[in-house]
Amino acid sequence: MKFFVDTADVEAIAELNDLGMVDGVTTNPSLIMKSGRDIKEVTREICAMVAGPVSAETVALDADGMIAEGRELAKIADNITIKVPLTWAGLKACKVLSDEGRMVNVTLCFSANQALLAAKAGATFISPFIGRLDDLNLDGMELIEEIRTIYDNYDFRTEILAASIRSVNHMKEAALIGADVATAPPAVIKAMAGHVLTDKGLDAFLKDWEKTGQKIL
Repeated sequence: MKFFVDTADVEAIAELNDLGMVDGVTTNPSLIMKSGRDIKEVTREICAMVAGPVSAETVALDADGMIAEGRELAKIADNITIKVPLTWAGLKACKVLSDEGRMVNVTLCFSANQALLAAKAGATFISPFIGRLDDLNLDGMELIEEIRTIYDNYDFRTEILAASIRSVNHMKEAALIGADVATAPPAVIKAMAGHVLTDKGLDAFLKDWEKTGQKIL
């Protein structure tokens, strides 16, 4: 499963990228706002750092507006993925931009039917929002599983990009189901390395080592 980092924090992206943990980046207007920087400036810096796709989101509500904004965002770098919402206008924009050879991430997906439409429209990525479904006492992972089954039934090339990930369990479950990509905040990706038994075992080893009175350096 590919890891995308869901942030516009350049320092956090750089740290994970140096470890080989970044296959791409997703941004949105809210994340750009938190960075406090110009959208084109920060997006260009991220694109130069990361080899994989970098999602930059349109904000227009009509198809023509999304297409125009998408073309403008695509000028930033070759690895820009244009992010459009899963609305009828967004699907129209997806079709046009995909036909032009551009990568498109269709976001805010909450049903398998929506995901099917996005694949038919030529989306590069579909972004089902796990955490937001969980907030409504619905099973976000069940949606990932449904989309996986439908896409495999018909060999759709659209990649499932599990989004709105809130926990390390979300990451594990998305990988088990077969999501192609998971996008998560840096803190969630780093938390995957943690385990109470690892900490306990390390503490015991260090105490035993101290008793030997030896040094490696």
